[in-house]
Amino acid sequence: MDAFFASVEQLTRPTLRGRPVLVGGTGARGVVAGASYEARVFGARSAMPMHHARRLIGVTGVVVPPRGAVYTAVSEQVFDAIRERIPVLETLSLDEAFGEPAELAGASTAKVRAFCEDVRTQVRARTGLTASVGAGTGKQLAKIASGLAKPDGVRVVSPAEQPKLLAGLPVRSLWGIGPVAESRLRALGIETVGALAALAESEAMSILGNSSGAALHRLARGIDDRPVAERAEAKQISAETTYETDIVTLAQLRKAVADMAAAAHRRLADDGRAARTVVLKLRKSDLSVVTRSSTLPFATEDLATLAAAAQRSALDPRELGPVRLVGVGYGGLSAVRQDSLFPELDHGVSDEEVAAAGLRASEEEPSAEGAGAANDLARPAGTLDTRTSWRRGMDVTHPRYGHGWVQGAGSSVMTVRFETRSTGPGPAHTFALDNTELTRADPLGSLQ
Repeated sequence: MDAFFASVEQLTRPTLRGRPVLVGGTGARGVVAGASYEARVFGARSAMPMHHARRLIGVTGVVVPPRGAVYTAVSEQVFDAIRERIPVLETLSLDEAFGEPAELAGASTAKVRAFCEDVRTQVRARTGLTASVGAGTGKQLAKIASGLAKPDGVRVVSPAEQPKLLAGLPVRSLWGIGPVAESRLRALGIETVGALAALAESEAMSILGNSSGAALHRLARGIDDRPVAERAEAKQISAETTYETDIVTLAQLRKAVADMAAAAHRRLADDGRAARTVVLKLRKSDLSVVTRSSTLPFATEDLATLAAAAQRSALDPRELGPVRLVGVGYGGLSAVRQDSLFPELDHGVSDEEVAAAGLRASEEEPSAEGAGAANDLARPAGTLDTRTSWRRGMDVTHPRYGHGWVQGAGSSVMTVRFETRSTGPGPAHTFALDNTELTRADPLGSLQ
């Protein structure tokens, strides 16, 4: 999919169409999760610090927080449409997948291109979004071709043109070569895929390691016989948040752990499995990472039991050092659930203790950059927190104007744009912050 997160925002909020849109956090440590093509013209891109991207774009840029529930819903529509033509898909993410249609084995370039165009047409008709499709003799070539096809195109790499195309690409284009491997190869004067392919396999193995070197050398020569297969179920389900202000007390940390345990639990509930292992991840202000895990005697989906296990792994920041990121993950996933005979003993940390720590933290701690976004990503429909302060990008509803989103909020008023996917650019209205007719809305309402 083309600029998926930003494109979904432009689809569901028509006023944003044609404008440079950045999706991500807006705090001091905010990162760009997605950038529209209009934003990329200015040099903005995913994984860039948000303050840098905003500086590149200037006042014309629009920043909105991520809405994971909406992206997931649209992703399901995309893959449902594709599966009508390609039943088996190997999904890489919400917006990318491999397919290997049996009918295209040995087909002409023209037939493959026509098939790809049909898939793109079907996705566009079903979702209103554009996709770029790449095709080749294997996964590596298909992925490279899809990048060359962007935006809104098709690129078919025939077996005849494959060697020349690969030879001229930088080594970083190969799937599996990261910054470390790239610098190692460049130090030896190997800068292109063709140069890597020209090495003896033994040389590639000595530079990149026995296993990786052999595999990458094969890919550089265009040999890629890996089959397309449905991905296995996730081995761990987690949630994490980077905080704009470092966590420096145990009370603050307990509140953050409780929030992330609950967010991960909502995803666990959606997944339908139970967990036996609980992992707590803490990234300190010096960017070092501390992880602690505990294993329960049984798999459970009980939030109190899982959250208590995470709390037992917490380390006092006054001894550990300031913490900037907190994450909770659930592993040992199983479809088999077993209730504890003595749940009060499994909880370990009492609900009252955690609640008291959370109350103290809320009094001491500034709001977290990304915390609202993380909670919105994980919160299922029907459980929206109406007590949250109005923030830019928040979905709202009004009895007369319908579904809208907050464009901006000042000291006493806010501006709301009322529009959805089907309305076209909608009208904007200004309300007092304490207006009782406005309420939080399910973000999925923007897909109407």
